[in-house]
Amino acid sequence: MDATPPPAPPPPPPAAAPVATAPAGEDKTVAIIAYITLIGFIIAIIMHGNKKTQLGSYHLRQALGLLLTGFVVCFPLVIPLLNIAYLFLMPFIGLGMFVLVILGLISAVNGQMKPVPLVGPLYQKWFATAFT
Repeated sequence: MDATPPPAPPPPPPAAAPVATAPAGEDKTVAIIAYITLIGFIIAIIMHGNKKTQLGSYHLRQALGLLLTGFVVCFPLVIPLLNIAYLFLMPFIGLGMFVLVILGLISAVNGQMKPVPLVGPLYQKWFATAFT
């Protein structure tokens, strides 16, 4: 008989980084409304003032970043010399911003605190003290 112990099983594969999920009882309404136009964002701020939640704060910061980015991206349209060249890029920029808003909205509907791609972590860093 062979007295050697069997080899140890291989370690499990590393898990993907978990996405922070809000507690089950936390209200998602503020998070969802924040992404629906500027008026929705203002309504979400007012609602958040009555009942502050971590999920609401997170998505208000994401929506604020997307709104400010949208304003900055659209600003060159008021400068006449940049207007002609910029008009060709605007549909692509607008589509990209729309996709980011939809991704943020999907994460809010799912109750996840998942940043929007590319710029979401920056928004959380820049606006860390907002809506707390």
